[in-house]
Amino acid sequence: MQALSKRWDGSLTLKLGLAALAVMLGDYVFWQLQQFAGVQGIFGLALVAALALARPAVRRDKRARIALGLAAVYALAQLWDPSPLAFGLFWVAMGFATLLPGTASFDDGWRWFQRLFAHGIKSLFGPLIDLTIFSRVRRGRPAGPLGLRRSLPVLVLPLLGSAVFVWLFAAANPVIEQLFASLALPEFDGSLVPRIVLWGVLLVMTWGVLRPRPPRFLFGTFDGSGDVVLPGVSLASVTLSLAAFNALFAAQNLMDLAYLSHLAALPKGITLADYAHRGAYPLVATALLAALFVLVTMRPGSSTAASPLVRRLVTLWIAQNLLLVASAGLRTFDYVAAYSLTVLRLSALLWMALVAVGLVLVLWRMLHGTSASWLINANLAAAGLLLTGVAFIDLGAVSARWNVAHAREIDGDGAGLDLCYLNDLRGSALPALIALDQRHLPGATGGNVAQLRNLAAVRLETWRKQGGWSLLLDRRLAQSKANPSTTT
Repeated sequence: MQALSKRWDGSLTLKLGLAALAVMLGDYVFWQLQQFAGVQGIFGLALVAALALARPAVRRDKRARIALGLAAVYALAQLWDPSPLAFGLFWVAMGFATLLPGTASFDDGWRWFQRLFAHGIKSLFGPLIDLTIFSRVRRGRPAGPLGLRRSLPVLVLPLLGSAVFVWLFAAANPVIEQLFASLALPEFDGSLVPRIVLWGVLLVMTWGVLRPRPPRFLFGTFDGSGDVVLPGVSLASVTLSLAAFNALFAAQNLMDLAYLSHLAALPKGITLADYAHRGAYPLVATALLAALFVLVTMRPGSSTAASPLVRRLVTLWIAQNLLLVASAGLRTFDYVAAYSLTVLRLSALLWMALVAVGLVLVLWRMLHGTSASWLINANLAAAGLLLTGVAFIDLGAVSARWNVAHAREIDGDGAGLDLCYLNDLRGSALPALIALDQRHLPGATGGNVAQLRNLAAVRLETWRKQGGWSLLLDRRLAQSKANPSTTT
């Protein structure tokens, strides 16, 4: 009990101090400054620093240091352009950083999903749990030679004397006086209750970072090796299935090649845009089903995976699946050329690229006999890299720039300029609208562009006044002021 008490005296005091500082910082940036976006990156960087200071084990663990560095990157992403994606990635990285020192190996994403989920749920009650433990430790501690009652008379004189001198210094120094005025307790009015709720939320978030709460039990990862006992699944059935699937996929790929390369004319009544739009998502679903089939029937160590013929058929089939995904991408590109680019269509293209990477990883696993944990981690790493890039890139701004650069009014080709969609993108479209406004388009189009550009700038100004600050927002407003509209 004494050893436990000493640990609490040392580490707990530091963590309590850091938690109090984090709550004070959060109160300042969220409540006093009335900011709710962008500044969350400042709070995130403070949590990164607090975790590094309070947990020596995090500083000693190379894996935890990497995760902590990623958390700092995602905090900067929130400063640059706050989004739910950057916020979520930040907390995942912080969960890794605080839990990794307690694990012997990284194992796999399925187990880490369980760890992060349990840690998040238990952290909601973390302060109450630790308060209960702390009270038990205090009850079991023997009384010291100088108890609280004996300490009070000794502290009266220095505390009162210091208070008098501080009061005199405040009266003589307006800087100190303003400092103490800013530290005054909040008034007991209607705003106090939501402010206390904010303090509680900030405390729970900070305490969950400083006090890890891993689960005591984890469900193991499905191994995915050896023969699977399923009705109708055998070496012969898998071989015949792969031969049939390859034939079907070859027909589909040849048809796509003929139509998308204009080697053959589409049937009457079907436009290239219709052909492109209807095929993109089903083809991606087909590739995912193919990957699932390979994972189930071609597990490492199985008789099917050991067959040279089956391995060649699977390699050919996955190659055809990659062609199918590429075809889906080409269909989407053709649809974009006809109807412009949107955030949803750009996201679909990124998703197709991720599916293609997943297919390659499935093939690699079959050829090299790697574990299911390896496949899970490799796919999660690919998804993490993609999401990290998206956290720093405004897909709306990318879509707006592409549509402006390839509009029929600009290069004489492509889709017509969709001002309604640019208006829906709000602040994300401002850089593209500025560039479009500088072209001085003739007639009503130029006036509409100027009006839309000014409206987007006003929206950003209003958003910033309401607390939606970010570095990217400031940059866009500065760009707008540096390039004033010349259209009347």
